[in-house]
Amino acid sequence: MCNVIYEDNHLLVAVKEQNVPTQLDDSRDKDFLTMLKEYVKEKYNKPGNVFLGLVHRLDRPTGGVMVFARSSKSAERLSKQIREGEMTKQYLAVVHGTPRIKQDRLVSYLKKDEKNNQVKLVPQYEEGAKEAVLDYQVLESCDNTSLVRITLHTGRSHQIRVQMASIGHSLVNDVKYGDKSQRGRLALYAYKLQFTHPTTKKPMTFIVSPPQDMYPWRLYNLDKYIKV
Repeated sequence: MCNVIYEDNHLLVAVKEQNVPTQLDDSRDKDFLTMLKEYVKEKYNKPGNVFLGLVHRLDRPTGGVMVFARSSKSAERLSKQIREGEMTKQYLAVVHGTPRIKQDRLVSYLKKDEKNNQVKLVPQYEEGAKEAVLDYQVLESCDNTSLVRITLHTGRSHQIRVQMASIGHSLVNDVKYGDKSQRGRLALYAYKLQFTHPTTKKPMTFIVSPPQDMYPWRLYNLDKYIKV
């Protein structure tokens, strides 16, 4: 299912469901990019291959809002915004416990073990280490969990999951990085995306909500935090 929330001749914005790969991977499961290409091909009756530029990714267990380019020029301009830190990506997460520091910046160096699909913290100068930077803010706490808003400054694989676990507050339902009592889907959602339209130069903001009827999201009144 393609939950498209905005489209024009230059870009397409859609909401990826959790546990759907962003692009084709080793699982060979149907991926979001392919779904959206099929959507464009059918809606606009386009012959041959459809161009749809993938300019950023969400890890498979993470749901939320994404933007795709409908032309190579748009892809180039959106990618430039990402490189220069002009595209803002914000997430909501529910973590175990309550961080002692309620608002902070985390700077780490991460390295991915491709064989095991697992990321670990490593020294800055280790071969393959990549800098990972995020800001977090604790919004509210309930039932020994906390609702956290996260702004990403780098887009490393599993970054939020590893960095929050590194300060002793792993994400709820994240078996890979510390939660041994999984009760549903990973509590991480890309809820807000802001960028400049690649052609009109207008500021664009898109906000979507995590599944409010599911644990642990239902512990919180998300509406008061989800604002344009």
